[in-house]
Amino acid sequence: MKKRIGFIGIVIEDRQKSAEKVNHLLSEFGQIIIARTGIPYKDRNCCVITLVVDATTDEVGELTGKIGSIPGTTVKSALSKES
Repeated sequence: MKKRIGFIGIVIEDRQKSAEKVNHLLSEFGQIIIARTGIPYKDRNCCVITLVVDATTDEVGELTGKIGSIPGTTVKSALSKES
């Protein structure tokens, strides 16, 4: 399967409950992550993480599925049409 460039956007709605689990998963999938930006928003006790990835659709689906199953998280992704 071909790898494609894309992004994954993650909103963590409760940093205390979910951030550690999300960070653990991101470490597991570190080989596909090109860049990561994390912005804590203390006024709302949330965090927004943006990832740039070079991955197959299966890899992105596995990562986003696992993140999406963590309570208090929302995740969306998009990949380029061609590698």
